[in-house]
Amino acid sequence: MSVLIGVGIATTITAIYLGRKGWKALHKAAGITPGVLEYHDYNAPLSLSKVSWQELKLNKKHLLGLPDHQLRQLQRIDKKVTSYQAYQKTQPDQEKTSAVTEQQFVLNKMLHTRLPEVLASHYNLATINSNTSNSTTQQTSREKKAEASELLQQVLSNIEERLDRLLEQMETQHLQELRVMKNYIDSHDS
Repeated sequence: MSVLIGVGIATTITAIYLGRKGWKALHKAAGITPGVLEYHDYNAPLSLSKVSWQELKLNKKHLLGLPDHQLRQLQRIDKKVTSYQAYQKTQPDQEKTSAVTEQQFVLNKMLHTRLPEVLASHYNLATINSNTSNSTTQQTSREKKAEASELLQQVLSNIEERLDRLLEQMETQHLQELRVMKNYIDSHDS
């Protein structure tokens, strides 16, 4: 009788343990954490206080007044730079010495020097307060601010396109290396 009670207790404890593990695994597979209810509306406007940068070193003050689509584009650029930097860091692990191409050098200069300068210039122009009552001067000021916003958008798009091309080159290079290895292995089968 005591053996049956012992087996029953052991079975119950095992069932509870495995059930709990399964429940947590199910939540993990679904990408949620049990007990934490937090909804993120990805279409809601970004708040500068919640925006964080992984690779880009940007002055948050210079981001004030940027439209939501430009902040989101900056976040996409930051994620792509993070992917690129992660790739660059794995190169020494693979015992490959990678020479910096002109494309990589220019992109690095744009990301770490020119982008902060452009954002600072845009911020300075956007915060200039025209105290004149002359309507012509105010109209000219609005036109300049609109042009500055368009120029900033062009710079962001240019940087993102360059990053996309560089990431595409990396993928193509790795695919080509895999093809070469496969052909080498196939040629030595016999």
